[in-house]
Amino acid sequence: MEREISTSSKLATPANSGHHCTETSNKPVDLEKCQNGSVETGNETTVSDANIVTWDSPDDPENPLDWPTWLRWTLISLVSAMTFMAGLSSSMFAPSVPSLLVEFNSTNTTIGSLVVTIFVLGLATGPLFFAPLSELYGRTYVQHVGCVGFLVFTVGCALSTSLNMLIGMRLLQGTFAAVPLTNGGGIIADMVRQEERGFAMGVFTTGTLIGPIVGPIAGALLSSVKSWRWIFYVIAMALGIMTCLCGLLWRESYAPVLLARKAARLRKETGNQDLRTRYDQGLSSRDYFLRGIVRPIKMLIFSPILAALCLHMGLAYAYFYILFTTFTDIFTEIYHWEFKIIGLSFIGVGCGFFFGQLLFTKLSDSILKRLANKGDGEMMPEYRLPLGCIGGIFVPLGLFWYGWSVEAQVHWIVPILGTAVIGLGNAMIFISIQAYTIDAWTLFAASGLAANTVVRSVMAALIPLAAPKLYAALGLGWGNSLLAFLALAMVPVPVLLFFYGERMRGWNSVRMSTL
Repeated sequence: MEREISTSSKLATPANSGHHCTETSNKPVDLEKCQNGSVETGNETTVSDANIVTWDSPDDPENPLDWPTWLRWTLISLVSAMTFMAGLSSSMFAPSVPSLLVEFNSTNTTIGSLVVTIFVLGLATGPLFFAPLSELYGRTYVQHVGCVGFLVFTVGCALSTSLNMLIGMRLLQGTFAAVPLTNGGGIIADMVRQEERGFAMGVFTTGTLIGPIVGPIAGALLSSVKSWRWIFYVIAMALGIMTCLCGLLWRESYAPVLLARKAARLRKETGNQDLRTRYDQGLSSRDYFLRGIVRPIKMLIFSPILAALCLHMGLAYAYFYILFTTFTDIFTEIYHWEFKIIGLSFIGVGCGFFFGQLLFTKLSDSILKRLANKGDGEMMPEYRLPLGCIGGIFVPLGLFWYGWSVEAQVHWIVPILGTAVIGLGNAMIFISIQAYTIDAWTLFAASGLAANTVVRSVMAALIPLAAPKLYAALGLGWGNSLLAFLALAMVPVPVLLFFYGERMRGWNSVRMSTL
């Protein structure tokens, strides 16, 4: 990545007046955050390059950070709506698994769980391709491809004629549904300043967290009236509308792509073929893509912080899908609920998610600013973690509560309240880790979120497959207690990173700077 920033008033006036990124032996320069302004090495500022093209002024209307509020929130709302559809698709089908197995003459409960969780495995596959593509060609093309692919394979699910075909369609459906999950964090990094990202992340993750809760409730009612195929038809109708809106309203927001277009335009207008952006490393598109395709894996390998947080979120996310794939059997067999109301068993988790999201949206930005004021004024990514630390305690507490209340077969409201506690903790973990990832790897936020999505999706797709045998061997009480003990083991992760994360981010600064 180029470090020279031009001081030319025409081509490269710094967009953040007075902002400098200094490199010392103890604190390496954060290139992702040095999107504007001079770059200093030691006590000497790098000589400016008059051929570097950047924003024209601190409030350049072409800079996505300075776009009108209505435009920025239109794009955030669109990508949030698509994440809602992804979340809806992941779980809306879950209550219909028994009727699906009857239709295809199968008694394999593992296959039944796989039909639900294979979608999440698709969410793990998509980001490996779409994240580097969004950092090479921009957000717009990737967003459109994701919308169309998501729609096409949703229709394919509805038209499936065998279990194998449905599993394949669900995998591809999840692969393209990963686009808004990966793109969303990226456009928030593109358009929203750090001190406002907590609120934006709260809005963005609404779909990711609430969609899987609304899905089973609506799916149970719809499949009891129609059939499981109509679940996919309804999702396809909504996706058709979303795809049209994205086609009409979407606008490119990735700064390197926008500046590259500007540089190309200026080269044509001025005839100066030396004009370039600070992101231009002289590589071919193929080399950029090959570098981008391995970037999420490199980030996992060379950043112990990201790896630890991915495992933490992955475990919590997997518990989420364990509940999804077992609620139907538990509440029909133990509490004798009718199938058409089985979706109501997800209300507890949904309420927990809602309050967790509300707390983060309300408190995260204020906590960030308060901690920055107590320190040296710098808003560190670690200041996003306190709410995640608290959420980590709620998850095992809720698992103990839920597991033993179901084991004792007490009134159904008691385990539902336990799942609300799980949802509360899960939401606080989920949003705080995503916000931290965006703040820590701003320019490569899409790749950071892709790495996170891959790990958590693989865990969420595979771990729930063991749930039926786990509960059969240990019972619901001790089975959920084992899950709670594993969750307790992850509690120290955000706590340690809050205190030592800044130091750890510098451990592999040389390797990470080659991303």
